[in-house]
Amino acid sequence: MVHQYKNNGYNIVLDVNSGAIHIVDDVTYDVIPLFEKNTGKEEIVSLLSKRYPKQEIEESYEEVKTLSETQQLFTADEYENYMEQFKDRPTVVKALCLHIAHDCNLACRYCFAEEGEYHGRRAMMSYEVGKAALDFLIASSGNRRNLEVDFFGGEPLMNFDVVKKLVAYGREQEKIHNKNFRFTLTTNGVLLNDEIMEFANQEMANVVLSIDGRKEVNDRMRPFRKGAGSYDLIVPKFQKFAGSRNQEKYYVRGTFTHNNLDFSRDVLHLADLGFQQISVEPVVAPPSEEYALRTEDLPQLFEEYDRLAAEMLRRHKEGNDFNFFHFMIDLEGGPCVAKRLSGCGSGTEYLAVTPWGDLYPCHQFVGNEEFLMGNVLEGVKNTELQKEFKQCNVYAKENCRNCFAKFYCSGGCAANSHHFHGSITDTYEIGCELQKKRIECAIMIKAALAEE
Repeated sequence: MVHQYKNNGYNIVLDVNSGAIHIVDDVTYDVIPLFEKNTGKEEIVSLLSKRYPKQEIEESYEEVKTLSETQQLFTADEYENYMEQFKDRPTVVKALCLHIAHDCNLACRYCFAEEGEYHGRRAMMSYEVGKAALDFLIASSGNRRNLEVDFFGGEPLMNFDVVKKLVAYGREQEKIHNKNFRFTLTTNGVLLNDEIMEFANQEMANVVLSIDGRKEVNDRMRPFRKGAGSYDLIVPKFQKFAGSRNQEKYYVRGTFTHNNLDFSRDVLHLADLGFQQISVEPVVAPPSEEYALRTEDLPQLFEEYDRLAAEMLRRHKEGNDFNFFHFMIDLEGGPCVAKRLSGCGSGTEYLAVTPWGDLYPCHQFVGNEEFLMGNVLEGVKNTELQKEFKQCNVYAKENCRNCFAKFYCSGGCAANSHHFHGSITDTYEIGCELQKKRIECAIMIKAALAEE
């Protein structure tokens, strides 16, 4: 399978199954689809003779033929059979999303957790439940040494004392069980202070700082419960925090909606505030919501990604770089094949834990009793559901089989698929289209940087 596209003056050809990427001239770009259809050399020359000299067409044909013979173009898919073996792998848990607080001090309009309550009641995780969660993770991790725990909410800083105690407990258990905990934190910044920053800089491998971009955009979607905006309070704190981490190991993370389809301006606004690690993601919401993205929004959103990619290259030349999470792509290494095929590991390697110790496949399923998997004291009891998630991969999703992006997006989000189609093995179409566009832009940026 081959994917061809043009972006920012580059003719880009991706050989999907090998991962090989080629930047080609116009004649080669036009030869490739004809070659793929087994069109003969003489016929290709005839078809393209009005646009290119015969010699150039013949040379391009020979180049494409060589690339095909050396398995850099039109490579066969060798991974589908591998997935049958992959389904039988032993299940080890390597990461937990600890819902340290089912409560929040903001009232973000797009929050899937309903102001942190997750369709239930407000609650804080106790130290005892959190401790049991870490014990469960250690016991379920097999021989895996590196484990991840994200302190999530709601707003986790509303339960900061328990966060501190659990980190201390985790550090004790590391030595006993020969494990290494990678702790992370997601926060809206309202309660952020010097003490918390110092603690996070010592203990948190990464922090996610929630802000949507421009003041008017952020305050429209991320207000306090009485309606006041949060931008003026959190921006100075986030700037100080990012600086204290040497502009590393953090992300300012925003969400764009139908109300700010010009979201590249929000990304650049965050960059102009001094942030160097930025993620701004599309909202996922029921079509009935006025802020939900629509299919008719896609052309403008594609233009925004193109505009952002070009501006990032311009700023790079000026020595004014920043990272945009969704354009970060490793074309030489990257995740292993199993990871590329199966995605985030929700329901198997990665689980969410409620304040009461209940286990769900991920944070977006919390509160849906259909997806209750067990609890931290007794472990995973719903093994049939676990098996269903274990079998969730790009080859189990009909829409992914022939998609050029399948080895980069890993089949997309199971929760989004379920929310829109009632199945974890379907796909969320708007999300797919945006993901494909981001991958195209990311590859183009790599091509441009390779010319330097």
